[in-house]
Amino acid sequence: MSTTTTGPQTSGTRMDTGEDIGAIDTLRRGVAISPELKEGVWATLLLAVIASCGQVVVPIAVQQTLDRGLNGPGGPRLGYVVWMGLAAAAAIAVTSTASYLMTSRLFATSERGLATLRIKAFRHVHDLPLLTQNTERRGALVSRVTSDVDQVSQFLVFGGLIFVVSVGQMLVATVLMVVYSWQLALVVWLSFAPLFLSIRYFQRKLSAAYGVVRHQVGVLLGAISEPVVGAAVVRSYAVEDRTQRRIDRAIGAYQSASTRAQKFTVVSFSLGGISAGLANAGVLIVGVLLGFTTDMTAGKVLAFAFLVTLFVGPVQMGTQILTDAQNAIASWRRVIGILETPADLVDPGPDGVVLPRGPIDVTFDHVSFAYPDGPPVLVDVDLHLEAGTRVAIVGETGSGKSTFAKLLTRLMDPVEGAVLLDGLDVRTIAQESLRASVVLVPQEGFLFDDSIAANVRYGRLGATEEEIRASARELGLSEWLEGLPRGLATKVGQRGESLSAGERQLVALLRAHLADPDLLVLDEATSAVDPRLEMQIGRALERLMEARTSVTIAHRLSTAEAADEVIVVDRGRVVQRGPHRELVAQEGSVYAGLHASWIAQHDA
Repeated sequence: MSTTTTGPQTSGTRMDTGEDIGAIDTLRRGVAISPELKEGVWATLLLAVIASCGQVVVPIAVQQTLDRGLNGPGGPRLGYVVWMGLAAAAAIAVTSTASYLMTSRLFATSERGLATLRIKAFRHVHDLPLLTQNTERRGALVSRVTSDVDQVSQFLVFGGLIFVVSVGQMLVATVLMVVYSWQLALVVWLSFAPLFLSIRYFQRKLSAAYGVVRHQVGVLLGAISEPVVGAAVVRSYAVEDRTQRRIDRAIGAYQSASTRAQKFTVVSFSLGGISAGLANAGVLIVGVLLGFTTDMTAGKVLAFAFLVTLFVGPVQMGTQILTDAQNAIASWRRVIGILETPADLVDPGPDGVVLPRGPIDVTFDHVSFAYPDGPPVLVDVDLHLEAGTRVAIVGETGSGKSTFAKLLTRLMDPVEGAVLLDGLDVRTIAQESLRASVVLVPQEGFLFDDSIAANVRYGRLGATEEEIRASARELGLSEWLEGLPRGLATKVGQRGESLSAGERQLVALLRAHLADPDLLVLDEATSAVDPRLEMQIGRALERLMEARTSVTIAHRLSTAEAADEVIVVDRGRVVQRGPHRELVAQEGSVYAGLHASWIAQHDA
């Protein structure tokens, strides 16, 4: 039977930054990812139109009050003035209500859309290739799904539709200005022409500048978080000064990037202020001159001054929104970069097959694996492991042992060939079924900052405390568990640092036993234990491996001695297999050399 396949080397795909995505394309993709952003958009835009149109009622009321209510040909008309005042008040009330409803709807839809964006981003991070996760700084990953999304949120809630309202307000104000005096309208637009003509230039500069800023945020978070996690190493080797210098450099780089971005913002905002001053001065000067030669009235000039304010406000707001937009779009690109980074492990989902329960037999059918741009790690591995056997994988450091474990548990897929469990290609097995049947106990059992019970329940989320205690009894760990300060309620601290390395491994074994797998993979799970717990862990492992297939990546060859079969890997190839007693008797073999070296170290 040959199931050899060749697939793309996606395991090390570098995460896309999205820098080549244009602003409009970024918005389009962002809305496609978060369709909630489109919900009720037409009703929100209608409210925005009402809010924009309502803004011009006051200038009209002022002009009508002066020219017809106070300076009319028949003298002052107080009733008309009152009606104009009431109309202005009504317009203000309608405009305020429309603005409130618009903002409320915008906030609600934005938060729903951003919640979807966060969920998709967090979930996709777990689907990213392991090499991508390992090469991408943790701070960069965290910043993409937290602060970058927050930047998008700020823009959508306070900038996105406000920009639309501002543009609408400018257009309505312009139309009314043209109705009153096309000459004064031309003065206003000529005053703002330099700003409008330079918008495209500032948009490009801001986009590039804020792309650097968002990148530096990830670098800064990484520089700060890593020394916090590795505080013990920093103190042990007295490298506080060096670590602080590294953080200082990250802060300095972020400061420089932010300062450069803000320079473009300041220039554009200042240009807007200068344009506003020119517009106001031009309207007053030209308006007075027109009063001598045309029918320009005092009411029209005053109304025009209001209209200039309505025009200038959105323009100056627009310069700030432009800055926020470039910051948000740079952040949105980075989040899209995560979501569009291909996942190397595709879950077949409902179409996937389900593994039957019971000890699993394993087949590596001409499997090869290499990291992108790297040498082969495993080469044409072709072997079959019988169900219910205990197998030890041994070899020098870098020989491919851990890669073997990752392929077996489908943390990575082979570049060539196939890994079969009970004759089924792991790529066709539903992830839920695979994770229920196959469990990996890594070299360092990661623990979350919670109680022992909560950490053990990752093996079976619905397990009761009594079921956990029963599992501990089966593994012979009851005495250890009862000796802890608060038993199952004992807090393990961040990354389990409140426990010793051996105790962390005991929690990991208890978690694996509770999961009740059919195939147990131990990646050097006993290499970091302290002598006091070594015998206890050994007995727990014996009981854990009963009645199931187990594959152990062995560092201590005492593990290989107790295995039913030993697989010897050298430079990515399987060079020997068989029981320990047969392999160690083959003088000059790789295994005999490994065993002799281990014995010498053990005796020393």
